[in-house]
Parts: sequence; C-alpha cells; structure tokens
Amino acid sequence: MKTMAISEFKTHALKIIDQLSQNHETIIVTKRGKPLAKLLPYEDTPESIKPGQLSETLVFEDDIITPLGEDMWEVCS
Repeated sequence: MKTMAISEFKTHALKIIDQLSQNHETIIVTKRGKPLAKLLPYEDTPESIKPGQLSETLVFEDDIITPLGEDMWEVCS
C-alpha cells in the first residue's frame, strides 16, 4: 500500500488515478502524516452478491401488536 501527501496528490491527481486503475493498488493520502483518504481501484459487484438476495428471509407481520398481546403494550405508556 502506497502513501502520499495530499499536496502531491493534488498536483498529480489525474496521473495518479490512471496509475491506480492500471496497477490495481491502494493509495493512502495523508495530511501532515495522518491518513486522510484511501483510494481504491473501482471493481464491479461480484456476481455472487445481488441486491435483494436476502429479501425472502425476512418475515413481515401485518399486525405487530397482537403477537405480544395488548397488555404488554400498555406497560410502556
């Protein structure tokens, strides 16, 4: 993992981003020696992870009060 000062990154940003996409390396941008940002090459989402994949595992209740009983809800008031 390469580190560089923010002033160097600011001066050569386009060149650095081009190199990052070609080399697939991570760069840490620092300010006064402290990490400020982490630059990663862009990657597509893997095929194994799809949005909504776990939606079938959720259970939706129509009535959220009845399973506990109304007397349990009165305790909170």
